[in-house]
Amino acid sequence: MKSRILLWAAVLLLSASCHRKSSQTWEDVKTAGRYMQRGVDSMWGKDYESRMLASDAEFIGPYDEFIPLNDSDLKALAMLGDAALPQPRGIPGSNGIPALDQFYSPSDQLGFQLVHFGTDEHILREKADLQMIHQIASYLRAHPNDLLLIEGHTDERASASYNMALGMRRANHIRQLLVKNGVNLNRIYTVSRGKEQPYVLGHTPEDWKQNRRGEFKIYEK
Repeated sequence: MKSRILLWAAVLLLSASCHRKSSQTWEDVKTAGRYMQRGVDSMWGKDYESRMLASDAEFIGPYDEFIPLNDSDLKALAMLGDAALPQPRGIPGSNGIPALDQFYSPSDQLGFQLVHFGTDEHILREKADLQMIHQIASYLRAHPNDLLLIEGHTDERASASYNMALGMRRANHIRQLLVKNGVNLNRIYTVSRGKEQPYVLGHTPEDWKQNRRGEFKIYEK
């Protein structure tokens, strides 16, 4: 009798385990599908101006910490039209390359302005933002010894880990545009600030719009 009870317990445990794995796999597939659909919709101008979330659990999207330019992320970027670029050869803070905290905001004379992104987007679309990228590329081509740091920022909504990933995608997208405009990729470094350094401290859609940005810092040799 005891052996039968143990056998039935093992069967039930195995069944529950299989069901849990199957359900989790299906949830993962649905989540990935929703996120990729959001990326496709954003390419056609569909905006997702979501409400403030009460907790991380309410957010539908990637949650794990982002590793810049890993294989799976490169495939996702390629699907959205971004070509993958290698990271700079040098590491900031070693071999004569300045540490990231040695980069500083450009002087007003250079005219570098912030560029801005749509909700949950990492692609620049506004004409003024693209013109700014051309202006910065022209400056860097004319000053071949200068280095550039691009900071990717987000608004306050969603989890910290998701926003760190999104900030890095934004910074890498700007870097890709500059390389396409003739700037040496080994002179451009990227970092994500996520939602940790807001440009404005409000909680309105206009405040969020200002915080979804790319910032530029330089190091002049």
